[in-house]
Amino acid sequence: MSQSIASDSSKEGFNRRKIINKVISYSILILLTCITIIPFLWTLSVSLKGQNEVIFSIPPQFLPETLTLENFITVWKTLPIPRYLLNTVILTFFGVILPLIFCSFAAYPLARMKFRGMNVIFILIIATMMIPNEVTMIPVYLVIDMLGLMGTYTGIIITGAITPLGIFLMRQGFQEIPREIEESAVIDGANVWQIFWSLMFPMVKPMLGVLAILCFISSWNNFLWPLLILDDQNMYPITLGLYKLQGAFSANTRLIAAGALIALTPVIVVFVAFQRYFIEAAYSSSVKG
Repeated sequence: MSQSIASDSSKEGFNRRKIINKVISYSILILLTCITIIPFLWTLSVSLKGQNEVIFSIPPQFLPETLTLENFITVWKTLPIPRYLLNTVILTFFGVILPLIFCSFAAYPLARMKFRGMNVIFILIIATMMIPNEVTMIPVYLVIDMLGLMGTYTGIIITGAITPLGIFLMRQGFQEIPREIEESAVIDGANVWQIFWSLMFPMVKPMLGVLAILCFISSWNNFLWPLLILDDQNMYPITLGLYKLQGAFSANTRLIAAGALIALTPVIVVFVAFQRYFIEAAYSSSVKG
């Protein structure tokens, strides 16, 4: 009887500690979420404020006195936002599709094939991630110039067609697939291309989704490289358009905030639509581990 009472008390103590740990963990996560989302909420508030409302005040006034879309309308009429968005969509489309294809091509043999020097090649690829972009920017710029790609979208797209991070992610995705699936396909008479394209590639959708989100955010927010390559304002992406907006309305924070939200909205939509792939990729990796 005493042993049963002791066991029940120990279970209650364990459950109590578990609840306390969950409360502490969730409290920290909620606090970090609030800290992270405050700049976005402030930008949204500023973009919806009228011209006569105070922006910089202590304490900050998050709720506008009168909601207005005048700032968005002004930005839309002042700059060729549809053209900038179309240019950004073109750059982002190829900035997502090409890494998905080329990184998969590079990662598949590193994950599923055995050959001499495989690990050395993979280590060298990963080692390039430690090299800052500023170090390679000038050599890549000179190469683009010698190829005659200055002032073209190709000069922007080709530099991000394949990335070490993309190869790493896709290699991890291919490695999670059991060998038995590949062996059964070989027994059925499938060649290497059929195994890759019809069997392996569809099975790494979670990792493809993760890579697609990362490439989308990187391509959509790309600023410095288009600034160096492009000289025609009609070819500018939305990031350079907002840079022009900041120069035209340096004293009007409301318009700058409205333009930033116009550029940010597609990123939020894409992330919400594909976030389940992050969860699936993390879950599959944890299960394998």
